[in-house]
Amino acid sequence: MKVSVIIPTFNASAYLLKLLESLSKQTISFELIIIDSSSTDDTLKIAKKYTDNIITIPHSEFDHGGTRTKAAKRASGDIIVFLTQDAIPFDTFTIENLLKPFQNKKVVAIYGRQIPHKNATLFAKHLRTFNYADTSTTRSLEDKKLFGIKTAFLSDSFAAYRKKSLKDIGWFKDALILGEDSYAGAKLLLEGGSLAYEAEAKVHHSHNYSMTEEFKRYFDIGVFHHCENWILKEFGKPEGEGTRYIKSELNYILHKDAWYLIPEFIARCGLKYIGYKLGQKYKILPKWIARSFSMHYKWWIKNS
Repeated sequence: MKVSVIIPTFNASAYLLKLLESLSKQTISFELIIIDSSSTDDTLKIAKKYTDNIITIPHSEFDHGGTRTKAAKRASGDIIVFLTQDAIPFDTFTIENLLKPFQNKKVVAIYGRQIPHKNATLFAKHLRTFNYADTSTTRSLEDKKLFGIKTAFLSDSFAAYRKKSLKDIGWFKDALILGEDSYAGAKLLLEGGSLAYEAEAKVHHSHNYSMTEEFKRYFDIGVFHHCENWILKEFGKPEGEGTRYIKSELNYILHKDAWYLIPEFIARCGLKYIGYKLGQKYKILPKWIARSFSMHYKWWIKNS
Protein backbone atom coordinates (compact mmCIF):
# COMPACT_ATOMS: atom_id res chain seq x y z
CA MET A 1 0.00 0.00 0.00
CA LYS A 2 1.22 3.47 -0.86
CA VAL A 3 0.68 5.92 1.99
CA SER A 4 0.12 9.68 2.00
CA VAL A 5 0.30 11.71 5.23
CA ILE A 6 -1.67 14.96 5.22
CA ILE A 7 -1.26 17.74 7.80
CA PRO A 8 -3.45 20.87 7.72
CA THR A 9 -1.52 23.79 9.24
CA PHE A 10 -1.99 27.35 10.37
CA ASN A 11 0.70 29.19 12.35
CA ALA A 12 2.08 25.84 13.44
CA SER A 13 5.70 26.77 14.12
CA ALA A 14 5.42 25.92 17.82
CA TYR A 15 4.81 22.24 16.97
CA LEU A 16 5.70 21.59 13.36
CA LEU A 17 9.45 21.08 13.58
CA LYS A 18 9.08 18.39 16.25
CA LEU A 19 6.23 16.76 14.33
CA LEU A 20 8.00 16.65 10.98
CA GLU A 21 11.28 15.53 12.49
CA SER A 22 9.43 12.66 14.19
CA LEU A 23 7.74 11.74 10.91
CA SER A 24 11.09 11.71 9.11
CA LYS A 25 12.20 8.87 11.41
CA GLN A 26 9.20 6.60 10.86
CA THR A 27 9.77 2.98 9.87
CA ILE A 28 7.73 3.23 6.67
CA SER A 29 8.00 5.63 3.76
CA PHE A 30 5.16 7.90 2.69
CA GLU A 31 4.21 10.95 0.70
CA LEU A 32 3.96 14.05 2.91
CA ILE A 33 1.45 16.78 2.05
CA ILE A 34 1.10 20.03 3.98
CA ILE A 35 -2.02 22.10 3.33
CA ASP A 36 -1.50 25.50 4.91
CA SER A 37 -4.08 28.21 5.54
CA SER A 38 -1.76 31.14 4.76
CA SER A 39 0.31 31.05 7.95
CA THR A 40 1.99 34.27 9.03
CA ASP A 41 4.76 32.64 11.11
CA ASP A 42 7.58 30.25 10.10
CA THR A 43 5.27 27.32 9.27
CA LEU A 44 6.04 27.28 5.54
CA LYS A 45 9.76 27.79 6.11
CA ILE A 46 9.81 24.72 8.36
CA ALA A 47 7.59 22.65 6.06
CA LYS A 48 9.77 23.28 2.99
CA LYS A 49 12.68 21.56 4.71
CA TYR A 50 10.71 18.30 4.72
CA THR A 51 8.48 18.37 1.62
CA ASP A 52 7.90 20.18 -1.67
CA ASN A 53 4.30 19.00 -1.63
CA ILE A 54 2.71 22.08 -0.05
CA ILE A 55 -0.75 23.44 -0.82
CA THR A 56 -1.52 26.99 0.28
CA ILE A 57 -5.09 28.22 0.64
CA PRO A 58 -6.48 31.54 1.91
CA HIS A 59 -7.13 31.46 5.64
CA SER A 60 -10.76 32.41 4.98
CA GLU A 61 -11.24 29.25 2.88
CA PHE A 62 -10.28 26.75 5.60
CA ASP A 63 -12.97 24.14 6.10
CA HIS A 64 -12.67 21.10 8.36
CA GLY A 65 -13.98 18.77 5.69
CA GLY A 66 -13.30 20.60 2.45
CA THR A 67 -9.66 21.38 3.21
CA ARG A 68 -8.88 17.74 4.00
CA THR A 69 -10.75 16.63 0.90
CA LYS A 70 -8.72 19.01 -1.27
CA ALA A 71 -5.47 17.49 -0.02
CA ALA A 72 -6.77 13.92 -0.16
CA LYS A 73 -7.71 14.28 -3.82
CA ARG A 74 -4.17 15.49 -4.51
CA ALA A 75 -2.62 12.54 -2.65
CA SER A 76 -1.18 9.61 -4.57
CA GLY A 77 -1.50 7.11 -1.72
CA ASP A 78 -3.97 4.25 -1.45
CA ILE A 79 -4.05 5.07 2.26
CA ILE A 80 -4.52 8.59 3.59
CA VAL A 81 -3.22 9.40 7.08
CA PHE A 82 -4.37 12.63 8.71
CA LEU A 83 -2.54 14.36 11.55
CA THR A 84 -3.19 17.70 13.16
CA GLN A 85 -0.26 20.07 13.55
CA ASP A 86 0.02 19.45 17.31
CA ALA A 87 -0.11 15.64 17.25
CA ILE A 88 3.42 14.33 17.82
CA PRO A 89 4.31 10.67 17.02
CA PHE A 90 5.09 8.65 20.13
CA ASP A 91 7.85 6.58 18.50
CA THR A 92 9.26 5.52 15.13
CA PHE A 93 6.56 2.83 14.72
CA THR A 94 3.60 5.22 15.03
CA ILE A 95 2.50 5.18 11.38
CA GLU A 96 3.39 1.53 10.82
CA ASN A 97 1.34 0.47 13.85
CA LEU A 98 -1.61 2.62 12.79
CA LEU A 99 -1.93 0.79 9.48
CA LYS A 100 -1.89 -2.77 10.87
CA PRO A 101 -5.71 -3.15 11.08
CA PHE A 102 -5.90 -2.66 7.30
CA GLN A 103 -4.83 -6.31 7.08
CA ASN A 104 -8.54 -6.87 7.66
CA LYS A 105 -10.08 -5.96 4.29
CA LYS A 106 -13.33 -4.89 5.94
CA VAL A 107 -11.55 -2.12 7.87
CA VAL A 108 -11.86 1.16 5.96
CA ALA A 109 -10.68 3.64 8.59
CA ILE A 110 -8.51 3.53 11.71
CA TYR A 111 -7.77 5.93 14.53
CA GLY A 112 -4.91 5.69 16.95
CA ARG A 113 -4.30 6.35 20.61
CA GLN A 114 -3.78 9.89 21.87
CA ILE A 115 -1.50 10.31 24.88
CA PRO A 116 -1.81 13.60 26.79
CA HIS A 117 1.09 16.03 26.68
CA LYS A 118 3.22 16.31 29.81
CA ASN A 119 1.63 19.65 30.69
CA ALA A 120 -1.92 18.31 30.41
CA THR A 121 -4.37 19.18 33.17
CA LEU A 122 -6.20 16.43 35.02
CA PHE A 123 -9.31 17.13 32.94
CA ALA A 124 -7.32 16.86 29.71
CA LYS A 125 -5.70 13.63 30.89
CA HIS A 126 -9.05 12.07 31.73
CA LEU A 127 -10.51 12.92 28.33
CA ARG A 128 -7.67 11.06 26.62
CA THR A 129 -7.96 8.13 29.04
CA PHE A 130 -11.72 7.91 28.45
CA ASN A 131 -11.61 8.11 24.65
CA TYR A 132 -8.39 6.19 23.99
CA ALA A 133 -8.13 2.93 25.91
CA ASP A 134 -5.14 0.58 25.95
CA THR A 135 -7.07 -2.15 24.10
CA SER A 136 -7.59 -2.18 20.33
CA THR A 137 -11.11 -2.68 18.94
CA THR A 138 -12.96 -3.01 15.64
CA ARG A 139 -16.57 -1.92 15.21
CA SER A 140 -19.19 -2.36 12.50
CA LEU A 141 -22.74 -1.11 12.08
CA GLU A 142 -24.10 -4.05 14.06
CA ASP A 143 -22.26 -2.75 17.15
CA LYS A 144 -24.41 0.38 17.40
CA LYS A 145 -26.83 -1.45 19.70
CA LEU A 146 -24.03 -1.76 22.23
CA PHE A 147 -21.95 1.39 21.63
CA GLY A 148 -24.51 3.83 20.24
CA ILE A 149 -23.04 7.03 18.82
CA LYS A 150 -19.56 5.96 19.96
CA THR A 151 -19.63 3.35 17.18
CA ALA A 152 -18.91 6.05 14.60
CA PHE A 153 -16.14 7.71 16.62
CA LEU A 154 -13.00 8.70 14.71
CA SER A 155 -10.45 11.45 15.28
CA ASP A 156 -8.67 13.13 12.39
CA SER A 157 -6.00 14.30 14.82
CA PHE A 158 -4.55 10.85 14.09
CA ALA A 159 -6.44 8.64 11.65
CA ALA A 160 -6.05 6.66 8.44
CA TYR A 161 -8.54 5.99 5.65
CA ARG A 162 -8.64 3.89 2.53
CA LYS A 163 -8.72 6.54 -0.18
CA LYS A 164 -11.21 4.59 -2.28
CA SER A 165 -13.58 4.30 0.67
CA LEU A 166 -13.43 8.04 1.29
CA LYS A 167 -14.12 8.68 -2.38
CA ASP A 168 -17.05 6.26 -2.34
CA ILE A 169 -18.83 8.26 0.38
CA GLY A 170 -18.21 11.55 -1.42
CA TRP A 171 -15.15 12.47 0.65
CA PHE A 172 -15.60 14.66 3.74
CA LYS A 173 -18.62 16.94 3.70
CA ASP A 174 -17.95 20.63 3.12
CA ALA A 175 -19.09 23.38 5.50
CA LEU A 176 -19.18 21.35 8.72
CA ILE A 177 -18.46 23.43 11.81
CA LEU A 178 -16.47 20.41 13.08
CA GLY A 179 -16.90 16.63 13.16
CA GLU A 180 -15.84 15.75 9.63
CA ASP A 181 -14.30 12.58 11.08
CA SER A 182 -17.51 11.50 12.86
CA TYR A 183 -19.47 12.29 9.71
CA ALA A 184 -17.14 10.11 7.63
CA GLY A 185 -17.15 7.36 10.25
CA ALA A 186 -20.95 7.17 10.23
CA LYS A 187 -21.08 7.14 6.42
CA LEU A 188 -18.43 4.44 6.19
CA LEU A 189 -20.30 2.23 8.66
CA LEU A 190 -23.54 2.63 6.72
CA GLU A 191 -21.69 1.55 3.58
CA GLY A 192 -20.77 -1.71 5.32
CA GLY A 193 -17.21 -0.90 6.36
CA SER A 194 -15.59 -1.39 9.76
CA LEU A 195 -13.75 1.17 11.88
CA ALA A 196 -10.72 0.16 13.94
CA TYR A 197 -9.02 1.63 16.97
CA GLU A 198 -5.33 0.74 17.18
CA ALA A 199 -4.02 1.23 20.72
CA GLU A 200 -0.40 0.46 19.77
CA ALA A 201 -0.27 3.45 17.43
CA LYS A 202 0.25 6.51 19.61
CA VAL A 203 0.70 10.25 19.37
CA HIS A 204 1.07 12.93 22.01
CA HIS A 205 -1.99 15.16 21.70
CA SER A 206 -4.18 17.03 24.20
CA HIS A 207 -5.69 20.46 24.89
CA ASN A 208 -5.92 22.30 28.19
CA TYR A 209 -9.29 23.88 27.49
CA SER A 210 -10.59 26.54 29.86
CA MET A 211 -14.21 26.29 30.99
CA THR A 212 -15.16 28.93 28.44
CA GLU A 213 -13.43 27.02 25.66
CA GLU A 214 -15.21 23.81 26.66
CA PHE A 215 -18.55 25.61 26.60
CA LYS A 216 -17.76 26.84 23.09
CA ARG A 217 -16.60 23.44 21.88
CA TYR A 218 -19.77 21.74 23.13
CA PHE A 219 -21.86 24.51 21.59
CA ASP A 220 -20.24 23.66 18.25
CA ILE A 221 -20.88 19.94 18.80
CA GLY A 222 -24.54 20.79 19.36
CA VAL A 223 -24.56 22.77 16.09
CA PHE A 224 -22.98 19.81 14.28
CA HIS A 225 -25.54 17.35 15.68
CA HIS A 226 -28.39 19.67 14.70
CA CYS A 227 -27.07 20.04 11.15
CA GLU A 228 -26.34 16.31 10.82
CA ASN A 229 -29.30 15.01 12.83
CA TRP A 230 -29.32 11.81 10.78
CA ILE A 231 -26.31 10.61 12.78
CA LEU A 232 -28.31 10.78 16.02
CA LYS A 233 -31.29 9.07 14.38
CA GLU A 234 -29.08 6.26 13.09
CA PHE A 235 -26.77 5.75 16.07
CA GLY A 236 -28.59 7.27 19.04
CA LYS A 237 -28.33 10.44 21.09
CA PRO A 238 -25.12 11.25 22.99
CA GLU A 239 -26.72 11.63 26.42
CA GLY A 240 -25.90 8.07 27.47
CA GLU A 241 -22.26 8.51 26.53
CA GLY A 242 -22.27 11.85 28.34
CA THR A 243 -23.52 10.27 31.55
CA ARG A 244 -20.86 7.59 31.34
CA TYR A 245 -18.22 10.27 30.83
CA ILE A 246 -19.35 12.27 33.88
CA LYS A 247 -19.22 9.20 36.12
CA SER A 248 -15.81 8.26 34.75
CA GLU A 249 -14.40 11.76 35.28
CA LEU A 250 -15.66 11.97 38.85
CA ASN A 251 -14.12 8.59 39.66
CA TYR A 252 -10.88 9.73 38.00
CA ILE A 253 -10.76 12.87 40.14
CA LEU A 254 -11.38 10.92 43.35
CA HIS A 255 -8.86 8.24 42.39
CA LYS A 256 -6.23 10.97 41.93
CA ASP A 257 -7.14 12.47 45.36
CA ALA A 258 -8.02 15.71 43.56
CA TRP A 259 -11.25 16.31 45.50
CA TYR A 260 -10.49 20.05 45.41
CA LEU A 261 -11.35 19.96 41.69
CA ILE A 262 -14.94 18.80 42.30
CA PRO A 263 -16.43 22.34 42.17
CA GLU A 264 -14.67 22.93 38.85
CA PHE A 265 -15.81 19.50 37.66
CA ILE A 266 -19.45 20.41 38.41
CA ALA A 267 -19.08 23.77 36.67
CA ARG A 268 -17.48 22.19 33.60
CA CYS A 269 -20.20 19.56 33.32
CA GLY A 270 -22.90 22.21 33.57
CA LEU A 271 -21.31 24.48 31.00
CA LYS A 272 -20.77 21.63 28.54
CA TYR A 273 -24.39 20.54 28.88
CA ILE A 274 -25.73 24.09 28.46
CA GLY A 275 -23.38 24.73 25.53
CA TYR A 276 -24.47 21.54 23.77
CA LYS A 277 -28.17 22.23 24.22
CA LEU A 278 -27.80 25.83 23.04
CA GLY A 279 -25.87 24.60 20.01
CA GLN A 280 -28.71 22.27 19.09
CA LYS A 281 -31.07 25.27 19.23
CA TYR A 282 -28.72 27.70 17.50
CA LYS A 283 -31.26 28.70 14.87
CA ILE A 284 -33.41 30.49 17.43
CA LEU A 285 -30.44 32.54 18.67
CA PRO A 286 -29.44 35.88 17.16
CA LYS A 287 -26.53 35.27 14.84
CA TRP A 288 -24.15 37.49 16.81
CA ILE A 289 -24.85 35.53 19.99
CA ALA A 290 -24.35 32.17 18.27
CA ARG A 291 -21.09 33.40 16.81
CA SER A 292 -19.86 34.58 20.21
CA PHE A 293 -20.70 31.17 21.71
CA SER A 294 -18.73 29.30 19.04
CA MET A 295 -15.11 28.19 19.00
CA HIS A 296 -15.14 28.34 15.20
CA TYR A 297 -16.54 31.83 14.85
CA LYS A 298 -15.46 32.23 11.19
CA TRP A 299 -17.80 29.40 10.21
CA TRP A 300 -20.75 31.69 10.86
CA ILE A 301 -19.64 34.18 8.23
CA LYS A 302 -20.02 31.65 5.41
CA ASN A 303 -22.50 29.07 6.67
CA SER A 304 -25.37 30.60 8.59
